[in-house]
Amino acid sequence: MRKIIHVDMDAFYASVEQRDDPRLRGRPVVVAWRGQRSVVCAASYEARRYGVRSAMPAARAERLCPDAVFVAPDFARYRAVSRQVREILLRHTDLVEPLSLDEAYLDVTEPKSDLPSATAIAKRVREQIREETQLTASAGVAPAKFLAKIASDWRKPDGLFVIRPHEVEAFLDPLPVSRIHGVGKVMDGKLAALGLRTVGELRRVDVAELENRFGRYGRRLSELAHGVDRGEVKPDRPTQSISAEDTFATDQPLSAIETMIRELAAKVWNATRQTERIGRTVVLKLKTKDFRILTRSRTPPSPPRSADELIEIALELRGHVEAPATTLYRLVGVGLSNFVDADDTPRQSGLFDERGEC
Repeated sequence: MRKIIHVDMDAFYASVEQRDDPRLRGRPVVVAWRGQRSVVCAASYEARRYGVRSAMPAARAERLCPDAVFVAPDFARYRAVSRQVREILLRHTDLVEPLSLDEAYLDVTEPKSDLPSATAIAKRVREQIREETQLTASAGVAPAKFLAKIASDWRKPDGLFVIRPHEVEAFLDPLPVSRIHGVGKVMDGKLAALGLRTVGELRRVDVAELENRFGRYGRRLSELAHGVDRGEVKPDRPTQSISAEDTFATDQPLSAIETMIRELAAKVWNATRQTERIGRTVVLKLKTKDFRILTRSRTPPSPPRSADELIEIALELRGHVEAPATTLYRLVGVGLSNFVDADDTPRQSGLFDERGEC
């Protein structure tokens, strides 16, 4: 039985800004540039009360919270704090898998410290983060990765929640199926059509029936509903690709997917701010009504330097899709791949100087 901790910094970017500028404490802070094309990188808990969320268009955030203080992101500073946090985590185990600048998994089945339990380690980690960075973190402790991630969100901000092995099924039973990893709006709708609204209801469905309806993912659904997640904590995995995709509620022609491409490209660009590596190849993925997958990619002479450049290339790739105009698509995705270290590209300077991007 493994012992997994998921550590998640609370409103990380915004909290760093509030820590470093006392005038921002207690005020609704939005980390983003103002502008029609800018997206929110982070929002303080004061701003979240107004409905402001990360990846939201900055213009909408300003409408929701007119008194918000907009702060331009400083990724170099956030990365420096993230390295501080990483050093704290590595005191307790070498098995640390960063997911982004502000969250990571730890496998403490065989810890480096002499603390008696995973819960004790999680408490110590949170104490050390508070003492050494003056920031707060929430943590979840569980026997599986996806459970630990759910648990870390359970008592946010500045909380700790533990799911013990014998508590797994009782904990999962009342949760909506949307809390299961990989269940988005479309899958949630399909499960709702079957009358499956909670994880407990999903667990009672025979795995063969789920496989018949959803293929291999049906088995994965059944395993997660039973609290089974065989994913291991894998440390030091350099970013190779970042992508985002979505399935349409109804199949769409190629001419009708521009808005979705723009939204997904902005989401991917926002995600790239979490890594120091730079993606050089832009990828457009399409899945047709009959489940054929089409991909188009381009590696420009210089990596995209802004969300606008990424969007422009993704839309250009749409023009290279050679399919009848009557073809309908059920899914679209945008990605960046072929990541390299910043030192390996001649254009790393200015990556964080563009206005309107996060």
